[in-house]
Amino acid sequence: MISTSSLLTQKDLFHAESMEEYLEAIQKTSQAVQRFLEQNQRPFSGISPAQLRQQFKNINFEQPHADYDALLEEVDQLYTRHAIAFHHPRYVAHLNCPILIPAIAAEVMVSAINSSLDTWDQSAGGTLMEQKLVEWTCKEIGFDAQSDGVFTSGGTQSNLMALLLARDDFSLKHLQHNIKTHGLPRQGHRFRIFVSEMAHFSIQKNASILGLGEQAVVKIKTDCCYRMNSVLLQDAIERELQQGNIPIAVVGTAGTTDFGNIDPLEEIGRLAHKYQLWYHIDAAYGCGLLLSKTHRKLIKGIEMADSVTTDYHKSFFQPVSSSAFLVKEKHRLGLLTHYADYLNPKQHEEEGLPNQVNKSIQTTRRFDALKLWFTLRLMGKEKLGQYIDTIIDTAQQTSALLEHHPDFQLMNHSDISALVFRYSPKKYPLADSCAMNQYIKRKMFSAGEALVAGTKINQKFYLKFTLLNPLTSISDIKSILNLIKTYGNEYIELESATAAFRRN
Repeated sequence: MISTSSLLTQKDLFHAESMEEYLEAIQKTSQAVQRFLEQNQRPFSGISPAQLRQQFKNINFEQPHADYDALLEEVDQLYTRHAIAFHHPRYVAHLNCPILIPAIAAEVMVSAINSSLDTWDQSAGGTLMEQKLVEWTCKEIGFDAQSDGVFTSGGTQSNLMALLLARDDFSLKHLQHNIKTHGLPRQGHRFRIFVSEMAHFSIQKNASILGLGEQAVVKIKTDCCYRMNSVLLQDAIERELQQGNIPIAVVGTAGTTDFGNIDPLEEIGRLAHKYQLWYHIDAAYGCGLLLSKTHRKLIKGIEMADSVTTDYHKSFFQPVSSSAFLVKEKHRLGLLTHYADYLNPKQHEEEGLPNQVNKSIQTTRRFDALKLWFTLRLMGKEKLGQYIDTIIDTAQQTSALLEHHPDFQLMNHSDISALVFRYSPKKYPLADSCAMNQYIKRKMFSAGEALVAGTKINQKFYLKFTLLNPLTSISDIKSILNLIKTYGNEYIELESATAAFRRN
């Protein structure tokens, strides 16, 4: 049997006497990260799941490695040399941003000290730092001192919290029914939430989780620029009322995933007020506009919201995860509060102890706010805003390039930085555009030289650029477009050869 005193001297446990081991581990891991940056000269290795899965067959957790060198060599084989390099300027696929060095430095401290941000007695200063950043973000949105919020794991969780508050607040206010204690009211199946047809899928997913069902989500058609049509929104609200259903909330999107466009936030806000609906704005993508002096006007009306989702790990260049859910009136967060005697008894509130668990659906929670604290205190808002401006400028240049190129079909002009398009060469008008562009995306992923995303519009497949890297230049874009043309022409040649073979 190992004694307690013996355990305290174990070098692999993080404590005051294991500092040498800690520093060695951090140093060697940092060197492994350096190798990741040096060896990954393209966004992806191109390895297939079947190829990589083979390397996992002989892993035996009963036989640990002798040292960090052996461990990191294994991790390099299985992970780092094949990890998607979001920092690479030719990664233009999904909403993954390159991350800032101050935030990475903060991650070291977050993991090592391992505070849990649920209660004051587990985090102390961490609680106040998170609250200060929430206060700052609320102020940037345009909320007053009655606002509040909490850090979350991401946009899906933040949107879930918004719909939960919308549902419970409506039930209490209009039905005198407490869902938290009594479950859904008998009218719950008639609750309706209005969103753009381009809104994030998490709205439907969360409606299902909340017991309302996906049928509760009413999708509103967009205009020619893929923004919610506010006239159709009012028509839909009136129609649901006439059918005996109960509108409870409307969700505006500040930065759609596919197109990077922003719904008419002020018009939606006025309708939400007219019909007494909870107004949530999903600004997971568009929250970076808060940083920009030039483009801040694009989200005018965000201050009208009852709640807002912000994803710092998208537009603030933070490591995953770093997000927040913010409300205009802090008392609404009481709908989430549950007092547990062992954790956050009501007595703590009476004593003035700030327990963040009172306004979160998570209990144990990382101190992710420290990453944003490091970033803002070392770099400042203005520098981050310049990065956002650079990204938008590159997207506008890319848009012009695609629009005036005879072999590309551009589907949208983005408010932020997401562009949907496809390769459609004029000299091959009979080519199957959907199949060709799917072929292009597959070939690009397997080659790994540049990564783009794909999506469907009216059941037709398109390619997509999502620009979130200030280092991505128009020269990089031109290189990516040349690759697209190369693989597109390769597809056409293969199809022509196949057709000739069949004829013969």
